[in-house]
Amino acid sequence: MDTISILTLRLAEAMGLYMILIGIGGLAGPARWRAVMDDLNRSPGLVVALGFSVFVVGVTLVMIHSVWTDPLAIIVSLVGYVALIEGALLLAVPGPLIRVGHWSLGFIRAWAIIALVLGILLFLAGLTGRATFSV
Repeated sequence: MDTISILTLRLAEAMGLYMILIGIGGLAGPARWRAVMDDLNRSPGLVVALGFSVFVVGVTLVMIHSVWTDPLAIIVSLVGYVALIEGALLLAVPGPLIRVGHWSLGFIRAWAIIALVLGILLFLAGLTGRATFSV
């Protein structure tokens, strides 16, 4: 896949690897995902720490990569904006997002498989892609 920037390719690889690891983790230990959600319910401090971390990752991605020139660049940019919004929601109004997280526990295997497949595709797109312009 051609993209405009080497940065897009490297970020796609990193995001893909993250999703692969999350998918493997969900398949290998679904009880851990349930425990994480239970921990978030019990610890507002953990919610703030998670929200801050996700927000910082999102802001950083948006600052270094807000590129809308090709499909891979758009996907990478969207991931940054989603992380920024998710982190902001966890900081400001975490309840609705945590409720969605609890609802999704009924589909851990499906989410894990989706994350694994999308992660492999994103990683391979980054690994085999070609940058036409280096930014």
